[in-house]
Amino acid sequence: MSAPDDAELARLQAEAEAAEAALALAQAKAALAAAKAAAARAGAQGAEETTDAEDVAPASDPQNPPSPQEPTPAHAPVPTPTPAPAAPGPLDADEVARITTGYSFEAATLDLGALLNGEPVPAAQVRIPLAMMNRHGLVAGATGTGKTRTLQGLAEQLAAKGVPVFAADIKGDLSGVATPGVASDKLTARTAAIGQDWHPEASAVEFFALGGIGRGVPVRATVSGFGPLLLSKVLGLNETQESSLGLVFHYADAQGLALVDLSDLRAVLTYLTSDEGKPELKSLGGLSPATAGVILRELITFADGGADVFFGEPEFDVADFVRTAADGRGIVSLLEVPGVADKPALFSTFLMYLLAELFELLPEVGDADKPKLVFFFDEAHLLFRDASKDFLAQIVQTVRLIRSKGVGVFFVTQTPKDLPGDVLAQLGSRVQHALRAFTPDDAKALRATVGTYPKSGYDLERTLQELGTGEAIVTVMSEKGAPTPVAWTRLRAPQGLMSPTPDAEIDSAVAASPLLARYGTPIDRESAREILTAKMNAAADAEAAALAEKQRLEAEKELAKQQAAIAKADAAAEKERQREFDRLMKATGGSTRTRTTRKADASPIDQILNSKSTQTILNSVIRGMFGTGRRR
Repeated sequence: MSAPDDAELARLQAEAEAAEAALALAQAKAALAAAKAAAARAGAQGAEETTDAEDVAPASDPQNPPSPQEPTPAHAPVPTPTPAPAAPGPLDADEVARITTGYSFEAATLDLGALLNGEPVPAAQVRIPLAMMNRHGLVAGATGTGKTRTLQGLAEQLAAKGVPVFAADIKGDLSGVATPGVASDKLTARTAAIGQDWHPEASAVEFFALGGIGRGVPVRATVSGFGPLLLSKVLGLNETQESSLGLVFHYADAQGLALVDLSDLRAVLTYLTSDEGKPELKSLGGLSPATAGVILRELITFADGGADVFFGEPEFDVADFVRTAADGRGIVSLLEVPGVADKPALFSTFLMYLLAELFELLPEVGDADKPKLVFFFDEAHLLFRDASKDFLAQIVQTVRLIRSKGVGVFFVTQTPKDLPGDVLAQLGSRVQHALRAFTPDDAKALRATVGTYPKSGYDLERTLQELGTGEAIVTVMSEKGAPTPVAWTRLRAPQGLMSPTPDAEIDSAVAASPLLARYGTPIDRESAREILTAKMNAAADAEAAALAEKQRLEAEKELAKQQAAIAKADAAAEKERQREFDRLMKATGGSTRTRTTRKADASPIDQILNSKSTQTILNSVIRGMFGTGRRR
């Protein structure tokens, strides 16, 4: 055999011995912890058992014991577990050793904490393989059980390993990740007991605010980008109204009407329900005027509640969540949402929109050594409440396929039953904090949760109610794709501040953000509202012009009618005068033919009055009336 082969053989032999020693050490330490606890209860007899247990430990350097995280090659011999005294916790030494082995991985990991078997077992570290973080997960538990601190600890470790993180800060206390933690005797004792080398450390954090409400770089979306499915969810529309809203979006796209903010969508609906838009509304087929009116009313109520600030431009580019700092650490993007706490459906649906945008924009990466981004979806139960079938189908598809884009999704909620079965089936890791069973519904949810775990040495229905704050039942997906043993775990403490970062520090961080110049100032470009307003104004002007023309024509018609009436009256009067003239002429027996010949310019009246016969008659009449007469 050649020298290189001898060297390789020696290396493999050393690795095998190290792995064997690590496993034996873990088993011995587990047995030791169990024996010590038993000794505390049994007095002197327990002390002898402790001594026996210590004798089981391998002869290795106590100052530099082999790391339990050392890889175990497939060909390395696995020693038979050493029998151990009765354990103080629910697991015996063999089960402790099985858990220790089950959470020993070759590649990079995130440390969740240490096994708790009555007392912490520092040698039995519970971990998640970093490469498995894109297999998604669940952090669940009742209020006050430590879910936020678990989320913070995972985010810190991911960022330290160069993985960007996105999380929504529901209560505002997750911002402490940006500030180094504060040591205390209690914290030091707790972390030492689980084998955590705790030290204060801050992460690189970018603060965002939904719609600019609160502290942070504003995050906005256009209505077109948000889409009809998600908008129907926040408006509380039924399935019929949801499909009708989809027709409105289709119409806007076909007509080139940009739906930037809610006023644009309102303008489209107002136009379609107006007299000018009724023909186009009819052409949409499935959209009835009554349904359009309902959607418009819901939209007005939604906007009047202050939701209009979440929509507009500049639209946020979700690629800005996938960033690393200059030193290689992943940036933790915190979306502040206390300002929209009274709009839970909006905030949860907005998170789904961001996740869907990531799915659309990120390239395929397959199985990588670490994820491109881990997305923590807090208060996930709000997303699925009263969701339509189409909406649920979109969520399931996004969660199922986004893994290939290198994105891991961790849902944070109270009980697993808050998530649909199709979503739960996609989750590889579970960190279950304590559950409460105060009502029959709680007890039913507890039993349903227990039924979803692999078989273990725990009475989970009891254990899940006995977990303390900062403790959880954990099972994750191993590097081989199989679930790890169920482990009652005392979780690591975050290295950042476990309370909110001071407001002044957040304001300073936001002011220094390179993203503020890009997203800080809203933009109001020409969109559907302006286009349709101009169209409706033009239609109104055309209608006014048509009305004015109609009024002019009617006035002219009336004038012509009056002129015709006057002409008719004049003609009648002239005819009457002519008859009177003819009568007088007949009565006098005269003729005006000679007078007319000599004086062609005299009128018939003048001819009559100036005739000699008329003068004679008038003189006779006057004399007859007054009895006088002028002598000639």
